[in-house]
Amino acid sequence: MRRIGVLTSGGDAPGMNAAIRAVVRKANYHGVEVYGIYHGYEGFIQGKMELLDLGSVGGIIQRGGTKLYSSRCAKFKEQKYQLQGIEKMKDAGIEGLIVIGGDGSFRGAYALADLGLKCIGVPATIDNDVPGTEYTIGFDTALNTVVNAVDKIRDTATSHENTFIIEVMGRHSGNIALWSGLAAGAESIIIPEEPYDIDEIIARIKRGEARRKKHSIIIVAEGVMPASELARMLKEKSGIDMRITVLGHIQRGGSPSAYDRVMASRFGAFAVELLLEGKTRRAVGIKNNQLYDYDLQEIFKTEQKNTSGLYTLSKELSI
Repeated sequence: MRRIGVLTSGGDAPGMNAAIRAVVRKANYHGVEVYGIYHGYEGFIQGKMELLDLGSVGGIIQRGGTKLYSSRCAKFKEQKYQLQGIEKMKDAGIEGLIVIGGDGSFRGAYALADLGLKCIGVPATIDNDVPGTEYTIGFDTALNTVVNAVDKIRDTATSHENTFIIEVMGRHSGNIALWSGLAAGAESIIIPEEPYDIDEIIARIKRGEARRKKHSIIIVAEGVMPASELARMLKEKSGIDMRITVLGHIQRGGSPSAYDRVMASRFGAFAVELLLEGKTRRAVGIKNNQLYDYDLQEIFKTEQKNTSGLYTLSKELSI
């Protein structure tokens, strides 16, 4: 294999640039050219690409977002467009493709691999919800962003003796809410993976007030309900006024943490190794700090990361 392509797809995640850099430099080290494909699968279909050399990926390891840009491409689900993109790759002499993104991006890579293009997936999403791997690029940075925001909100909550509801991202996963809530000492955490009880949340707030606690922080994952809806439910049952903060896309931006830079570098380099070994329809994963590869078909499983231990701990520590 003498020429490969790399693209980023779906939601951006801090560390994607570090992964792109690792792909290019690892491949160049082995004498392989790398073409960057712009705007995800939309650019793949149109053949929007350029040669990436060592200099073109210099100075990007610390940058958030993605140098190659990203997009969501509904028409890519149709096989005729997948085949159109594959022809563009063949015309450019590209023999293999590395796809950096989440489970939706991996589904696209799976389809391309079934049509004959060698594909390797690199997990990158702040939601940390890709089956088959314990970690995805961007999760650590997003967590730190949320925790820093919650720490600042807590100052105001204490000063005004308020209860704050903070809505965080994560789609159908509660990983950001759970981990950030535990790290920031939230009084209540509401996630899709675990049942919640409005009366219990209210009782927890009342217990805090009884021991002269000055504030309460509730973190809710967007996959459960909007913060405004939770505030309405709590107000109706308890009469307590809630302040609301929706952190939104601030969670996806910013310079990647040292951990995300290292993980992205490891993932990107390993993906190149897999292609050079002739593998296809595989994804990069990590378990117990060891890299491994697994079949992209794993993304079709409805596996959810086990949250029960951390969730129980968060409730025990917020009594």
